[in-house]
Amino acid sequence: MKKCDAKTCACTEQVMVMEEMCPRENSRLLKYLAVLAPSLAAWWLVYGRLAIVARHLTLDVFGLAAGGHAAEAVEFFLYDTPKVLMLLTLVVFGVGILRSFFTPERTRRILAGKRESAGNVMAALLGIVTPFCSCSAVPLFIGFVTAGVPLGVTFSFLIAAPMVNEIALVLLYGLLGWKVAALYLVTGLSIAMVAGWVIGKLNLEHQIEGWVRDMRSDPDNAPDTKMPFAERITAGLAAVKDIVGKVWPYVVLGIAVGAGIHGYVPEGFMAQIMGKGAWWSVPVAVLIGIPMYSNAAGIVPVVEALLGKGAALGTVLAFMMAVIALSLPEMVILRKVLKPPLIAAFAGVVGAGILIVGYLFNLLV
Repeated sequence: MKKCDAKTCACTEQVMVMEEMCPRENSRLLKYLAVLAPSLAAWWLVYGRLAIVARHLTLDVFGLAAGGHAAEAVEFFLYDTPKVLMLLTLVVFGVGILRSFFTPERTRRILAGKRESAGNVMAALLGIVTPFCSCSAVPLFIGFVTAGVPLGVTFSFLIAAPMVNEIALVLLYGLLGWKVAALYLVTGLSIAMVAGWVIGKLNLEHQIEGWVRDMRSDPDNAPDTKMPFAERITAGLAAVKDIVGKVWPYVVLGIAVGAGIHGYVPEGFMAQIMGKGAWWSVPVAVLIGIPMYSNAAGIVPVVEALLGKGAALGTVLAFMMAVIALSLPEMVILRKVLKPPLIAAFAGVVGAGILIVGYLFNLLV
């Protein structure tokens, strides 16, 4: 009998292992689908009855008077808390599967070497679906710069990743309708693209800290692995456990604040402070939002309550974008890799874009 050489034997062994794994992966996928299908049906049934249950608990179980401040606040909290958490769980699961196709290495390879204008568009679009927030700014910035991604393209990605948050997009759709969600998506992407392009044209590469410019990363030419779909579902479930497990306190806190605003803050007061009539309302909203630190899931219920009390849409959108995209903690993190003039340019360009969005929608809507 002819003996195989080491290389042939290794290949044969690899094929045998893959053949053994296929039935196992298929069985695993079928088990997932058998659980997910009824779970989605149950999710839909429960979601459709949340308003009825919240009102029943508020009026019949807790005995609060209909139309009172306490009743409005409690009903808001009892309705929005499960609604937001259910939406959050569903979208994080779906995005977790989508994100399994976009590793940091793949993202860097896609963006590196692109022409700046096309790169700004692509970077902003990738910012929506990739698993990065402002907390990831430092390692991402280092990775992008050392991979040869232009500075303006890098900023388009870093602006879009936290600002155009897929969780906020789905929650805005569920809570405020598709028009508000579409406005948020279009304006956020526009700010990311234009701001990145402007920063790129300012030629501020010398404002990156020297130790970052001096870094050199080895080219990553490894092909992307083909992940079985069962593993992608596992990635989605892991994302739910990780992300929802971390953000649910912020969600509940945000809804509690929103419930207080909804139930007790007079409509005239919010209309006066954040209404269309006061020209200074938009810059004040941005200045208030910058020192705050919240994720999109926590700020959206507050946005809903502010709009319900008469605040102008443009002012509220400017406030939300400032909280998400221009947070003070993000500036502190970026200082590790950027010199103050570049941070100031970043904040100024993004802030100007947010102000334009606020005034534009207050004028048009």
